[in-house]
Amino acid sequence: MAGGFVSQTPGVRNYNYKLTPKVFVTCFIGAFGGLIFGYDLGISGGVTSMEPFLEKFFPYVYKKMKSAHENEYCRFDSQLLTLFTSSLYVAALVSSLFASTVTRVFGRKWSMFLGGFTFFIGSAFNGFAQNIAMLLIGRILLGFGVGFANQSVPVYLSEMAPPNLRGAFNNGFQVAIIFGIVVATIINYFTAQMKGNIGWRISLGLACVPSVMIMIGALILPDTPNSLIERGYTEEAKQMLQSIRGTEEVEEEFQDLVDASEESKQVKHPWKNILLPRYRPQLIMTCFIPFFQQLTGINVITFYAPVLFQTLGFGSKASLLSAMVTGIIELLCTFVSVFTVDRFGRRVLFLQGGIQMLVSQVTQKALNSKPYFTFLDKHSISWMCVADRYWSNDWSQIWSGWNRGHWKIRC
Repeated sequence: MAGGFVSQTPGVRNYNYKLTPKVFVTCFIGAFGGLIFGYDLGISGGVTSMEPFLEKFFPYVYKKMKSAHENEYCRFDSQLLTLFTSSLYVAALVSSLFASTVTRVFGRKWSMFLGGFTFFIGSAFNGFAQNIAMLLIGRILLGFGVGFANQSVPVYLSEMAPPNLRGAFNNGFQVAIIFGIVVATIINYFTAQMKGNIGWRISLGLACVPSVMIMIGALILPDTPNSLIERGYTEEAKQMLQSIRGTEEVEEEFQDLVDASEESKQVKHPWKNILLPRYRPQLIMTCFIPFFQQLTGINVITFYAPVLFQTLGFGSKASLLSAMVTGIIELLCTFVSVFTVDRFGRRVLFLQGGIQMLVSQVTQKALNSKPYFTFLDKHSISWMCVADRYWSNDWSQIWSGWNRGHWKIRC
């Protein structure tokens, strides 16, 4: 992908620009793409804890929930239920393999539109599901939508944002994800109290709302200068750059974008070159950072929060309320990173966030190991929220910034 990235390091030239309302509104609308991922993260765990949903599609799990002799954790031990939740991620993984090509060839906005469209169809399948097959088809379509949105939206935000505020604007995607999670947990809290099968249908069906938002946004948003240059629309790219920078004096930045695009087109064997020894540090870190980021367990807390709290002995209503509180904490702490990432840099947030999460998780384990603390101890739950807070504040912001800054290399 052609760059245009300007790292926040000493000695790098500063472009002439203004923070225009157009670029702010454009990035705000573009960040809607994070809503579909966030909404699904927040909604799915709550739905799988609703008894009417389990009784209709997973009666085996429902019977175990009603068993007084069943271990709390083992009540949700079902391969079919796991397939329902994990099918989205498998589909997102597959779609991401060719989403980058679509994003490059047709532009960021059309990749966003395709993601929103497939997510809309998937939400319709889930909302009107009559059997497990419809549920799985819907989940797969949701996964395709997430894969395209996660590919195109961070790229769009990075390319539209002013250079010295790129970290903050790019974090708008993360804010949208967490906001979607919070909204979903609130919806689950109220729909779970509805009688019959209407509650879970509303929760799953309302996923069409963020998908419509991203589709409308993709239709009205302009394309990025980087994308226009890649596809040969040089003059239009310059006009767009002048529009979003609020000045006619964009020659320096525009030329850098053109040069970066030309260099990328001259690369003959990018996948082979990326394995060369001189790029090995970047390759290793680019693979290991997101890998260990997920192994922190944040997805367990975010995705399975209501089920997790139920396995700890919480009631259905209390578990949904606890998931809502966790999401609100995560949202508030995400804003800390938005306002500090460009000032202190990704590395500082990465290191201090990792240390703080380590302390929180070790403390939680120590509390659970003491004989005079029960597994349901309030201190354990509090420290889990603290660990979640540091992930939102720091590690959730690292990956996109690291990826953008460290793969700007000449292959």
